[in-house]
Amino acid sequence: MRGVWLPLLLATHVAATDIDALWNNMQPEEAEKQLRQAINKAKQAGDQFTANEALTQLARAQGLQGRLDEAQATLDQVRDVLSDQSPTLSLRYSLERGRLWQAAGDRQKAWRWFHGAYVQATQQQRDFFAIDAMHMLATVDERSALDWHHKAINTAEKSRDPRSQYWLGTLYNNLGWIFYDQKDYSRALEYLQRAQAWHEVRKTGKPLLMARWSVAKLHRVMEQPDIALPLQLALEKAWQQTGEEDGYVYEEIGENLLALGQNQEARPYFNRAFLVLAKDPWLVKNQAERLRRMYQLSQ
Repeated sequence: MRGVWLPLLLATHVAATDIDALWNNMQPEEAEKQLRQAINKAKQAGDQFTANEALTQLARAQGLQGRLDEAQATLDQVRDVLSDQSPTLSLRYSLERGRLWQAAGDRQKAWRWFHGAYVQATQQQRDFFAIDAMHMLATVDERSALDWHHKAINTAEKSRDPRSQYWLGTLYNNLGWIFYDQKDYSRALEYLQRAQAWHEVRKTGKPLLMARWSVAKLHRVMEQPDIALPLQLALEKAWQQTGEEDGYVYEEIGENLLALGQNQEARPYFNRAFLVLAKDPWLVKNQAERLRRMYQLSQ
């Protein structure tokens, strides 16, 4: 999944209300547990509005786990009370409907929900939600992706709302990967470096490591393995300090060693990359050739 965009992962650290503080894209199973507890607590306190807000995020967690029908049913519970609730609930509902249709592969329906949320949030001057809608529109409207991201960045940079400004790390990252897909590597590097700088200042933990990885990858793609390799080796140690390992870092170290003619040294890294990444169902389904190459280069 990494190496294209990281919007879902890096959006984890966009903060808003207490409900959003429970959110974690990296661990949707844990987020679901926390959200269910919040829903029960709110209902016991007679706070149906908070319970309904949490339901929209529960649907999101279910969707990220591939339980799309269940997630749609969760949102149906919210739909039935929308007329009695505040605009905030309507915005959350629209955004999550869009995300579920996107996950189901129906970009047209997703676009309608995202665009509806964008129009509503813009009219109400709700920058945080408008930016969320714009960054999602960019994922389903590839022809206008650059425009949507530039508009979102402009809104975030000018907003007086700290929550809205907190989108910038994600937006810089996403725009960098758009330029990467267009093979405009110099501009891709520019925005990925902006994203890294944003995360460095805020010491965001794992998202910071991913931002550093992105910059290092661009150096390799730009035929600068001598710059990229030390950066990836430092990331290998940084991940070890967290008690985890990152297969994408191993893959990049292998690629850099290969580019430097150190084929023998590259093999164990490709082996580690394969052992970690072959456990990812998304990669197995969508990038089997990439995994096959790792395995072959590990022999």
